[in-house]
Amino acid sequence: MPLGVIAALFRYPVKSMAAEPLSVAELGFHGLRGDRRLAFHRLDVDHGRPWLSASRMPELVRYVPTYKEPDSELPTHVRTPAGADMPVFGDELAAEVRQLCGVPVRMMQLSHGMFDDANLSVISTATVGEIGRLAGLALDIRRFRPNLVLRLDAPAAFQEDAWLGSLLSFGEGPAAPVVAITQHDIRCSMVNLDPETAASSPSVQKAIVQSNQNRAGAYGAIIRGGTLTPGLQVFLHPHLAAV
Repeated sequence: MPLGVIAALFRYPVKSMAAEPLSVAELGFHGLRGDRRLAFHRLDVDHGRPWLSASRMPELVRYVPTYKEPDSELPTHVRTPAGADMPVFGDELAAEVRQLCGVPVRMMQLSHGMFDDANLSVISTATVGEIGRLAGLALDIRRFRPNLVLRLDAPAAFQEDAWLGSLLSFGEGPAAPVVAITQHDIRCSMVNLDPETAASSPSVQKAIVQSNQNRAGAYGAIIRGGTLTPGLQVFLHPHLAAV
């Protein structure tokens, strides 16, 4: 059944740094090409998830990955909140981040990315709008760190919960990209952070907890890769055999 359209696409070249809006994205089995391939490794942690995130250093969301080499999949530099342009693997950037977060860090690169629970996240504009209404704020959708933002034909908040176990396909034809919706997106304090200022508004996560058990959006696994663009129609398939 037709579900809606892709309203926006984002990737996050460096984990917890600023979002990069995309006019076209290549979807592979490890998520969007170039998504979260870099992260600061906390050298005081050697197990579990040792990556520095904005939950420890909120200012990280204001650091912007940039590209100085044409067609590079990975950023070459990072623009700091103060406007300095630093090489992404440079000692200067690592030293500044260490001073702000209080622990030694080193930039790391992994071919398959550094994700928390899954390698693709989806949320609808209806869900974000309802959370904003409950929190009393006009919310920038980048707070939610989505890869795919969907505009639904029949908008209803938290509709993503009903998609678990279903498939989403993008566009028509036998080569259309397909994603299986596998789990709820359980939210952390990052949704409280304004992506422009890093100011925290705890009312955002509070609204999600009180209205939907701290769930907002969903995670997916890639069944068939391909090219995604804003405006592409999205179809919901309730069963695996439907595609």
